[in-house]
Amino acid sequence: MVSDSLLVTSYPSVIPDQVSGTRDAVNHLLELGHKTVHHISGSSDSHPSIARSAAWRRTLEEAGVQAPDQWEGDWTPQSGYLIGREIAENPEVTAVFCANDEMAFGLMRALHEHGKRVPEDVSVVGFDNIALSEFSAPPLTTVSQDFAEIGRRLVELVLDWLDPDPNRTRTQIVIPTKLLVRGTTAPPRAD
Repeated sequence: MVSDSLLVTSYPSVIPDQVSGTRDAVNHLLELGHKTVHHISGSSDSHPSIARSAAWRRTLEEAGVQAPDQWEGDWTPQSGYLIGREIAENPEVTAVFCANDEMAFGLMRALHEHGKRVPEDVSVVGFDNIALSEFSAPPLTTVSQDFAEIGRRLVELVLDWLDPDPNRTRTQIVIPTKLLVRGTTAPPRAD
C-alpha cells in the first residue's frame, strides 16, 4: 500500500485530494486580488509535488493568468528559505503557494529577514496543516490534510487486501482536503 510516492498510481493507495486542495489555495489568493500566484514546488520526483504543480498551473490558466516560472524546493524549510531570499528581491511577487508548510516557514523567515511583511507585502499559503502551522506568527493559511483519516483508510485497505480476491481491482482512495484561512493571506497592497 502506498501513501506518498511516484508509485501511488500503480498500487492501492490513499491520498489527499491534491488537485482540489491546490485549486482552493490558488483561487483564494486570486480572489483576494493578486494578479498571479507564484509557486514553490516540492521535489520533481514526488507524486504530490507533480500533482500540486500541475493543479497550480491549470488553475491559473483557467483563470486567464499565465503561470510564472516555479521554484523547485525539496520539502525542507531550508529550501523554502533559500528560494525565499530570491523571492524577497522580486517586488512583483505578492502571493506564493508553497507545496508544503515547512517550505512556507522557510519562505516566511527569508521574507522577514529582508524586511518583507507577511501578509502585507507577500501572502503565503502552505499545504499539509502540520501542527506548527497554527502557531507561526502570523498563523499559516494552509491546505489541511486529514492525516488520521488517511491512516485509518490505509489500515482498512491493508486489511482488505489480506483477503485474496482474484477479481479485485487496484484501489485509490482520495481523501478531501480543506483550506484553512489564517493570518498569512491578504489582498495585495495598493501602491
